[in-house]
Amino acid sequence: MSEPLFLPTLHTFAMDNIFTGSRGAFRFRAAPVIVKKTPKEVDMERSSITAAFWHGEKCYELSQMEGERSFPMSEAGLAELRSWLESNI
Repeated sequence: MSEPLFLPTLHTFAMDNIFTGSRGAFRFRAAPVIVKKTPKEVDMERSSITAAFWHGEKCYELSQMEGERSFPMSEAGLAELRSWLESNI
């Protein structure tokens, strides 16, 4: 069995960073949907991570997505995201 897909920490997503990754021809993009409690504080319970995947050599913008789903911005949501991506490789 291969190693789990790398995903960054929740803090990376809470800082409004998009993450892209791949394994072979499998590509994915995970983007945060941030809701703020205050101008400086992220409301983790209302925020989420939206992920999409595709197979091929082209970038996100030039590819047709094969699947897209949103996950809670939590450790459990991150684990669920990883499992969903790995099940679609």
